[in-house]
Amino acid sequence: MDLLNTLVDKGLRRELPTREEALAVLATSDDELLDVVAAAGKVRRQWFGRRVKLNYLVNLKSGLCPEDCSYCSQRLGSKAEILKYTWLKPDDASKAAAAGVAGGAKRVCLVASGRGPTDKDVDRVSETIAAIKEQNEGVEVCACLGLLSDGQAGRLREAGADAYNHNLNTSEATYGDICTTHDFSDRVSTVQQAQAAGMSACSGLIAGMGESDADLVDVVFALRELDPDSVPVNFLIPFEGTPLAKEWNLTPQRALRILAMVRFVCPDIEVRLAGGREVHLRSMQPLALHLVNSIFLGDYLTSEGQAGKDDLAMIADAGFEVEGTDTTTLPEHRRQGCGEAHGGCGEAHGACGEAPAETTAAASDDVSDVVPAPAEETRRDLVSVRRRGAGTDLPPNA
Repeated sequence: MDLLNTLVDKGLRRELPTREEALAVLATSDDELLDVVAAAGKVRRQWFGRRVKLNYLVNLKSGLCPEDCSYCSQRLGSKAEILKYTWLKPDDASKAAAAGVAGGAKRVCLVASGRGPTDKDVDRVSETIAAIKEQNEGVEVCACLGLLSDGQAGRLREAGADAYNHNLNTSEATYGDICTTHDFSDRVSTVQQAQAAGMSACSGLIAGMGESDADLVDVVFALRELDPDSVPVNFLIPFEGTPLAKEWNLTPQRALRILAMVRFVCPDIEVRLAGGREVHLRSMQPLALHLVNSIFLGDYLTSEGQAGKDDLAMIADAGFEVEGTDTTTLPEHRRQGCGEAHGGCGEAHGACGEAPAETTAAASDDVSDVVPAPAEETRRDLVSVRRRGAGTDLPPNA
């Protein structure tokens, strides 16, 4: 396909595809799927070889969030029967993190529900970061605490946080459909605060919430403009008891096309396969490793994932290798000339320069605005609430 040859050439040059090209990837047929995966795989291997970075989530505080994000099992008014607990003590959080590191994780992601941290919360998380780094040499720590207030990003950086996660989730045009207690600009501002403080920015999306192809392209282009170092791609986990419980819009084939599109738009950025992979990719998870260079090991915040040992076996069986702490994830060009203030983010050059004007224009009223039909089957048996690890007496999955 001329489209795929063009996208590979652009990806190897770190050149931004057009919106039309990104939309065309999402519009390819199932018959073309392996060609799409193979093409995006060439770009992935150019910048990341066959390495897979492992990340491990520690949910520091679960449930009872005052925000109304429709996709979230921890949201205001959620009836999902998830674990609910207040802040883990730093030692308990460090022990949970150690299990992930022992399983091969290079980065520990500390997450807490809520709109954003208080200054006391930042102190608490700072203690946790210190405890984790003291006991696990070389581990990266990413914090994900919600919207940040002035000065908090700098304090987290001083405490040793290497990265900060705050996802954009969906397009600016449709953000109000999934959340009313904050807006798209609040999320953009928090990512920018993290970058300005010298932390590596981690920001991604959630697919499968009923969005159109145009929405998916919009949010990925918005992410490219922000230029994070890592882009987690989540697939909606439709928890019973949340407003999006009936949104089963993904097939394994569509999930792979979405990952391929993200790789073409962000060729030399860490693209992470995140929540929902077991639910929506199912037996096709190994194919996704040809598109992403990073995954979460074991469980997620409120749901259980594939067994950690099965994650490791999947990586090995597919011919990939776990990235060690002695290897730097990002390509050399994204680590040069960026200055400490951006933590190696490749600010305006690297892979993620500003898009040409024509690529950021609003989508026209064409097929790109059509929302894909719901999947023919739902797999509620694959949505399993987490009952082990942090906040419980049971050992974690790592």
